Amino acid sequence: MSAAAEPAGPASVDEVLERARAGLDRVGPDEAHRAVARDGALLVDIRYQQQRERDGVIPGALQIERNELEWRLDPQGSHKVPEATDHDRRIVLFCNEGYASSLAAASLRQLGLHRATDLVGGFQAWRAAGLPLTP
Repeated sequence: MSAAAEPAGPASVDEVLERARAGLDRVGPDEAHRAVARDGALLVDIRYQQQRERDGVIPGALQIERNELEWRLDPQGSHKVPEATDHDRRIVLFCNEGYASSLAAASLRQLGLHRATDLVGGFQAWRAAGLPLTP
């Protein structure tokens, strides 16, 4: 085992986040909107219900809270949603501000969902871009 394979000690959450993002092709709000409209990407809201009720939702986004994500999106899983069609499906996750979604996208990539990524700035960036929302 090489010394470069594992960090020497515990990693901070910032280090884990940086490593997760290094493996993602993160997208901005406009690119995410186009990916859904043109390419059939699956937009997934991992925010808590309370946040969705408070701030609204993005029309057409699948709502799966973070603690259920891997089980619902694994195409081979027994608890998958109908939208979890195959490992090649482009998936764009978003949380409130784009932090938890980066970690979640890295987790989906470990399941073989190699096109999983997240929305830079999360829901708040989508809203700031003036893209569609529903209360």
